Amino acid sequence: MKTPYVRRDAYLQFLHTWQDRDLIKVLSGVRRSGKSTLLRLFQQDLLVQGIDPENIIVINFEFIEFEELTDYRKLHDYVLSKVDKTKKNYVFLDEIQHVDQFEKVADSLYVRDYIDLYITGSNAFFLSGELATLLTGRYIEQHILPLSFAEFTQWHTENNPIIQQLSNRDLYAMYIRSSFPYTLAMDTQQETYDYLQAVYASIMFKDVIPRLNTADVNSLERVAKYLASVTGSPISINKIKNSFASNHVKISFETVKRYIQGLQDSLLFYSVPQFKVRGRALLQSSEKYYLVDVGMRRIMLPDANADQGHILENVIYLELVRRGYKVYVGRVDEYEIDFVAVDTLQNLTYYQVVLETLNPDTLSRELRPLQKISDSYPKYLLTLDTIATEANYDGIVKMNALDWLLSKN
Repeated sequence: MKTPYVRRDAYLQFLHTWQDRDLIKVLSGVRRSGKSTLLRLFQQDLLVQGIDPENIIVINFEFIEFEELTDYRKLHDYVLSKVDKTKKNYVFLDEIQHVDQFEKVADSLYVRDYIDLYITGSNAFFLSGELATLLTGRYIEQHILPLSFAEFTQWHTENNPIIQQLSNRDLYAMYIRSSFPYTLAMDTQQETYDYLQAVYASIMFKDVIPRLNTADVNSLERVAKYLASVTGSPISINKIKNSFASNHVKISFETVKRYIQGLQDSLLFYSVPQFKVRGRALLQSSEKYYLVDVGMRRIMLPDANADQGHILENVIYLELVRRGYKVYVGRVDEYEIDFVAVDTLQNLTYYQVVLETLNPDTLSRELRPLQKISDSYPKYLLTLDTIATEANYDGIVKMNALDWLLSKN
């Protein structure tokens, strides 16, 4: 099956922006999100720039031929044996979390002005601990997510001859089956389902379970499936523990907490803390959890298509992260705002996400939290309404969610 290539311009722009600059370039992201393909596209760009192929050194630690180099000393010696000290060398270390103490290699290679270093990793904890301490100020990170709806649509526009017959709503229905890049090559839903099962197993058995060092895989999977089932709903660790207890499953608070952290570290789930709009304070009572790909629900839950509203919310959350925002759940008095997005200049944008607002009571309910906000930051109501898709309610902009997902800004 031919691997589909999606030229992900925003991520490639990051690599080109920081090329030849005195920082280690780090790509992090869940397994199969497209990091290796992105590096290959960037390496092709280097060849177009006139870089000699001999000055591009690529090591992917998922390949067995590089297994010996998971010893950091051997890796270090191997790279130095390949570089030309009279020229700039581009060194790519893909899935570097397989190398114990790899941060020592990264630090040693970084200080050599003839090496421009790029590394990738498939979990959050590979950038914790010693690496963060040793290389603080020496690396810049780009987090890679699976395909956006815009990237998914663009690929189909360029490669799918029947695309002109499909509406954005049709494409969205295809998109939420999975946004992992390789699923573009799948001919049937069964193939996609089988592939997602393989990805899920890879994440669990290569990232989560070894990290947690647990033998109780059943309890871990119960926690994962529970989080998937409450996507978009505020939840506390105590509530999860008590829910299990009511079903006669004994599990401690600390175990639930540790399992959730492991699932987050694997980048399978993302947590969103609550933010008190008045007073601008973080609340610690509960958080929301979102999957890295809503298609994963299909292999984790018996009815993955239930609750389309929260599935849309999950898609919007991931897009806000792609666009570079810090994302919180907002609280105004007793009302919840789905997302408070904070940019690098500390400007806020408020988002309420709902499947449809054709019922006047639903519209009134969804507008009410935004109406309680007294500041002048932008406020959006995103829906999948097929009629009356746009409106303005005293400064609250209603917009079709798919149009928003396809917009540049």
